[in-house]
Amino acid sequence: MIHPTLAKFQIGKNGLTEGVLDSLGLALKHHRQVRVSVLKSACRDREELKKIALQLTEKLPVKNHKIIGYTIILIK
Repeated sequence: MIHPTLAKFQIGKNGLTEGVLDSLGLALKHHRQVRVSVLKSACRDREELKKIALQLTEKLPVKNHKIIGYTIILIK
């Protein structure tokens, strides 16, 4: 069963675009957590993944984030 307060997104080869940020911001208005899968075409190493997570927490109304594998969980 999918948790009702969890939304899912993917970041692909275009990376963090304005459209992705807008969609994530809208999802955070309606969900407590957003799960963002970062595909291998977007980043290849953990340091790049950490940079993406920090950019997301700076640009979105997020209190905390967790990185599990290549998935970033944003918590409002």
